[in-house]
Amino acid sequence: MIKSMTGYGKSIAEVPGKKITVELKSLNSKSLDINTRLPWLYKEKESEVRSIISQHLDRGKIDLTISFDVLDSEIIPTINRNIVKNYYNQLKEIADELGVSSDEQLLSAIIRLPDALKTEKAELPEDEWLLVKEKIAESARELDQFRIEEGKSLETEIIRSLNRILDLLTDIEKSESGRIPAIREKLNKLLEEYVGNENIDKNRYEQELIYYLEKLDINEEKVRLKKHCEYLKEKIASPPPNGKILGFITQEIGREINTIGSKANDAAIQKLVVMMKDELEKIKELSLNVL
Repeated sequence: MIKSMTGYGKSIAEVPGKKITVELKSLNSKSLDINTRLPWLYKEKESEVRSIISQHLDRGKIDLTISFDVLDSEIIPTINRNIVKNYYNQLKEIADELGVSSDEQLLSAIIRLPDALKTEKAELPEDEWLLVKEKIAESARELDQFRIEEGKSLETEIIRSLNRILDLLTDIEKSESGRIPAIREKLNKLLEEYVGNENIDKNRYEQELIYYLEKLDINEEKVRLKKHCEYLKEKIASPPPNGKILGFITQEIGREINTIGSKANDAAIQKLVVMMKDELEKIKELSLNVL
């Protein structure tokens, strides 16, 4: 089974005066890279948040966002009663001395004066934090399930391309039956044309021909290519994480395909090799998103 590195999870918690939304998103990354966007009330819990995520998720660029749809202010303003009274008494005296009226609008002006309001920092209730922790874990589990479902699609596409490569390998084996005799015949004609049969040392010619044909032999490459494909299927079926090993195996598959193409010396086989490379590129691209 393989998992995708992309995923999404979301959960919502409700507490008195607040509707809290927890969102998790993940993208490709070589390691586990966690980015958090938290309200300042939760900033002191960031290390605990990272620990919760790392317990549920492996590898990937993880973005966590906690937001409030409805939020009572975290900074709670209260009226500094003594200061407001002093402001009012002083301003009322000045108004009386100047012979102007002191109406109710005076209070709204006083509220804007320095120190008329005092603020108290809100504290994070323990029961709220416990609920948020559970919602973070719930979002992580949902994201992981998303990865599993997307991984099934990736697996289907990779296996399809892998089977296509094996089918093309079978076609190469069919095309190969006449390749060596054709090369031998071509060399014989060239020697007869430019050298003449009577001037050829038959024994030396056979030795050189055998050496040359051995260089063009692709049986070992075909065997290794088939084994690499089988090994790739085994690793796809193994528990994740297996994305990195898939990358290594595809490199080996590519090496064998390239060698077959360079040794083929046959237009039909080289055409099949190009088709193999196309399927391998699809596998490589898909493997980049495998956990």
